[in-house]
Amino acid sequence: MITNEIEIKKSRFITYLYEIENESEIEKIINNIKEEHKKARHVVYVYKINNNGKINDDGEPKGTAGMPIFNVIEKNNLNNILIVVVRYFGGIKLGAGGLFRAYSKSASEIIKKKLDN
Repeated sequence: MITNEIEIKKSRFITYLYEIENESEIEKIINNIKEEHKKARHVVYVYKINNNGKINDDGEPKGTAGMPIFNVIEKNNLNNILIVVVRYFGGIKLGAGGLFRAYSKSASEIIKKKLDN
């Protein structure tokens, strides 16, 4: 597991990256993260296993959270990966474009950390 955190307009985006082998691991990981971050507004996740992907926006406007993460996974040609972004709302609305950029940046930074290791 690799973690990273960024802050954008007082919202905190805590990102986790896991290398996974099958879908059965995902539910346990998500539940553990939700337990750890009970006060978070959103727990967005995206995974890709054996070239099949799933996106969960967890209440963020459609296309503004999971899709940008998935796009970064695809751009980096990654597979067997789970990225979870926990968002603590900072009181300032980011708008659709701001959310898209924030989730893209969260995914890009965590993948860069992975590739640098």
